[in-house]
This record gives sequence, C-alpha cells and structure tokens, in this order.
Amino acid sequence: MRTTSPRRGRMHRAVSLLATAGLVATTALVLAGPAQAGTTLGQSAAERGRYFGVAIAAGRMSDATYMGIVDREFDSVVAENEMKMDATEPNRNQFNFTNGDRIVSYALGKGKKVRGHTLGWHAQQPGWMQNMSGQSLRDAFLNHVTQVAAHYRGKIHSWDVVNEAFADDGRGSRRDSNLQRTGNDWIEAAFRAARAADPGAKLCYNDYNTDGVNAKSTGVYNMVRDFKSRGVPIDCVGFQSHLGTTVPADYQANLQRFADLGVDVQITELDIQQGSNQANAYRQVTQACLAVSRCTGITVWGVRDTDSWRTGANPLLFDGAGNKKAAYTAVLDALNAGGGNDGGGATTVDTSAWYVLVNRNSGKALDVYNLSTADGADIVQWARNNGNQQQWQFVSSGNGTYRLRSRLSSKVLDVSSWSTANGAEVVQWPDTNGANQQWSVSIANGYASLVNRNSGKALEVQGASVADGGNVVQYTAWNGANQQWQLVRVG
Repeated sequence: MRTTSPRRGRMHRAVSLLATAGLVATTALVLAGPAQAGTTLGQSAAERGRYFGVAIAAGRMSDATYMGIVDREFDSVVAENEMKMDATEPNRNQFNFTNGDRIVSYALGKGKKVRGHTLGWHAQQPGWMQNMSGQSLRDAFLNHVTQVAAHYRGKIHSWDVVNEAFADDGRGSRRDSNLQRTGNDWIEAAFRAARAADPGAKLCYNDYNTDGVNAKSTGVYNMVRDFKSRGVPIDCVGFQSHLGTTVPADYQANLQRFADLGVDVQITELDIQQGSNQANAYRQVTQACLAVSRCTGITVWGVRDTDSWRTGANPLLFDGAGNKKAAYTAVLDALNAGGGNDGGGATTVDTSAWYVLVNRNSGKALDVYNLSTADGADIVQWARNNGNQQQWQFVSSGNGTYRLRSRLSSKVLDVSSWSTANGAEVVQWPDTNGANQQWSVSIANGYASLVNRNSGKALEVQGASVADGGNVVQYTAWNGANQQWQLVRVG
C-alpha cells in the first residue's frame, strides 16, 4: 500500500488529454497484436501480474556480474541475512539498519519491490535475546517487531512476520523455542504488532517442508484458518520450496487450499537441487504459481550457484560464472506460456468473485487512487498489491454487461459525465446501473477487453503508460496491450 501524497500529473487534464491523444494513436501502430514475450524473469512475471524476485547479500553488491544479473532479471529483492534479528538489533534496543537500508535503497531506486525477512524467528537471534525468557522475552520480541517494521514502514511489499515456527515432528506441532514458551499466542501477537507498525505491508507466515499436503503444512493451514476466522491480520503464506530433485505431486493443490482461505501465497526461497530433472522441476513450480490466482510471486534464494547456501547442490538459475542454465530457460518459457493461456488470467467472469485487473502492457493493476471512497475519485494503474482499492467485482446488469464494483468504496467504474469522447476520464461513482457504468467483457487468450455500453469505447491505460498513477480512460477499441486486462481472481 502506498502512502498518500499530493496528486501529480493530473492537474492539467485537458492539456494532458490533448497531448497524449497523438501518443495513443502512435502507440497503436507499435503495440497492435499480442504483446511480445518477456525477455527477463521480472518482465515476464509482471506480464502475468506477479513478481519474480531474488535474495541478495549486501557483501556481494560490489560484484558487477552478480548485480548485473539482479538489475536485469528481477523485479523484487529480499535480504538474505541483513534484516534478520541478530543483524538489526545486535544489542537490546540498539538497532543497526545499515546493510538492510543499503539493500532497500538500492531496490527502491531501481523500481523493485522489497520483501522483508524476517521479524521473528527461533534462529539467528542475538545473544542477549537467546538468554531471555518469559514476559521479558515477550516484551523485547514485540518491541523488536515494532521497531524494525516501523523503520521500514511503507517500503516493504511483504513481511515474513514469523518464520519456521512449526516442528518437523510429523504431527503438525509448534516448534519448541524460547518464543513459543512465552505463550502459544506469540505468533498472533507478532502479526498484530507488525500491522500496527506498518499497516501497508502484506503480513506473511513463512516455513519450509510445507510445499505439499502433509502434517506440517496442515498445522500451518489450521493456524491460518483460525487467524482468518478471528480477524488476526495475516495476508499471505510463504512456501520456501527448498526442493530436492522433484516437486511434490500436490504442490499446486497445496498452494490452492491456502489461497482458498483468503490469503495470498508466495514462493519465497526457491532453490532446486541440480540433476536431470532440475529444469523440469523449476518449470512445474512456475506453472503451479501461475495456475493459482492468489500466488503473487516467486523468489529464488540466491543469484548464482556459487552464491547458494546449499553448497554443492548447484540449485539456482545461473551457474557460477553467471550464465543462464536450462532451469532459467524453463522458468522463462513457463512464464511466457502463461500457465495454459497466454494471459494466465480467468477465462470466464464469476460474479461471486473478486478480481484484480492487471494491464497487459504495464503489468500494473486497476486502482482507486489514494484509497479514496469519494464520488468521482480517479481510477489509475498502480503496482499490484491486491489491496481492497485494487479488487473489483463484476455485477451483472442483466443485458450481457457488467458494472465493476470496488471492494474499497462499493462504488463502480463510471465514464465521467456520460462522455463519448476519446480520452474521457474513468472514475468511481455510486451505482446507478447507467449505461456509462456498464461494460461488455470479452476474453481471449487469458486477457479481457472491457467496452463501455454508452460510448462503445474500451477501457485503457492512457498513452500506454507503464508508470504508477497512469491515467485510466476510455478510447476507441483497437485491441492494444494497454486495452487488455488479466482478470486475476483473489477472493
């Protein structure tokens, strides 16, 4: 979620519309027909409404080959160790964010998302915390969560609030740790503290050996279901996916059952042991994520094989020299294939569902600007975060058209002032079921085109912009990529 800020780029709308009308017409000549397949992991994932990220280490950021790959291929980063508990609070209530800040500043400066890892963990605790117990530990731990999350407020896409809190005992039990011994509600308390400190970040639970349906993943599932039923602020579940030479047969089904609880799922630490099946296994994981609409992204745990924590397993997408491996090609091909249709989005409209609409040209989502609930609030595109301001429900008008209702405001997409002009502004307005609020929907190859009943013009991102805040308007339908929307079901 972005912080509110003064509106930029829409003060002189009349001039802007005139200036960009020619750009739209020119762009039509370039973009007509299907969008080109992505040539990098981040680009291709964005075309599917997802991110593709990598874990990086501050100590390797002076390595030109290493950073060249990060710059080129990934649109999200996570710190390997620099934001863990021992790194950020080496002495009680004395915080050190130097290396974490370096990674975050780099990522944001390059327009990349940042995952936060991790606020709470039984491992890599500073020595002072290891020696504490009871209420003193509880207080110190929650202070740590609060201070670190608050320091990075507004900069983190998703936080691993708690990491690896379940045991490998075949029973789905909680791990016996000093944090667990402060009370079974310690995880819930951490999530509540994180929400208060950084209300815009997605809050995730993250674990390993939970990739298939088993006792451990079911233990996590039951916790998440309980949290959702009681209003504990959990938004996503991370599946580390440190895999051997095969992928569990029920991997996709496991992701889906968590998504069905109403949380996003993310593949957070992917690496797969090298062998004859490595490329195929990477392909399977990618296809599983694409097949689950609430799987919002994939992160690989390291850049080159020589950077991996799994010494000798060669489990990553680039070899030690930085060359692309067969596994890389398998992932990129799977992303470009889109998991069964070109867009990877819904192929029919379900009026009981909520969707995020991701623009094919920009990879950004249809968004109510600044989380406004006001009549006439601007509709723009913005980096996808699955917030309520990006969730839309199709409401049948009974004549083969639909209104698109915002989950945030309960208002619907509306062509302002019943205009029939190219470039006319699209806003939100109370639902009157007017023809200027009704949209016909046609879906081909996983992408939808929406045409207004009143004007006969299509919903588009003006000027084929790829920027956050790009205007959403109506324009003569020409099937450009900026008029095509992936319908990603999120609830």
